Amino acid sequence: MLDNLEYISRSVLYEDNHLLILNKRAGDIVQGDITETEPLLEKAKKYIKVKYNKPGAVFLGLPHRLDRPVSGAVIFARTSKALARLNRILHDREIKKIYWAVVKNHPPDKEGVLEHFMSRNREKNKSYAFSSPRKNTQPAKLTYKVIASSNYYHLLEVELITGRHHQIRSQLSVISCPIKGDLKYGAARPNDDASIHLHARKLLFTHPVSGINLNIIAPVPKDTLWLYFENIIGD
Repeated sequence: MLDNLEYISRSVLYEDNHLLILNKRAGDIVQGDITETEPLLEKAKKYIKVKYNKPGAVFLGLPHRLDRPVSGAVIFARTSKALARLNRILHDREIKKIYWAVVKNHPPDKEGVLEHFMSRNREKNKSYAFSSPRKNTQPAKLTYKVIASSNYYHLLEVELITGRHHQIRSQLSVISCPIKGDLKYGAARPNDDASIHLHARKLLFTHPVSGINLNIIAPVPKDTLWLYFENIIGD
């Protein structure tokens, strides 16, 4: 438990009476699933309980999630008021969500907009992007731009306009730019730690209670390629 509390403490990007924003490690699940792995949500509750010496159960709401192999900024709500307002501003697309994605192939254009119609296969835990509407599809939109390149890889900055299941992973695969390590969506080989090179880099939004403007930046994982790109880009 001490290790988990230390991990959460070191992962805090922002904390006040209403919000807790953490820098999630790739491999952590945010919310419980069929496995017996302790989710980040429960670790964060323990952190709050110990830090603030709270008796009884700790409230912690989860307005959004990140896929298990993805790293980066994830928001938790410490009050029901904050949760309700976060749910609303997420629904109204008032939170700007910026991701970094490392891909092997350069996109057709240096920057662009991807618009598809997506369906989800829950049994396979996979989503599919199509160029035209089909039965049970939803519109999906993102923007991207190439912001750096190495000898073998390219770093894309992606802004999500909609928030579909596996949206970035699926849409980039359609343009022949699968994310490094993402076997499910066309990468040639896995990463050694089963992560993928997709990172929730930045969140920009108005605090749901205080009204202050927040600009949350999540440092990249301690990985040679990630650190290379972070060092040449800065932020």
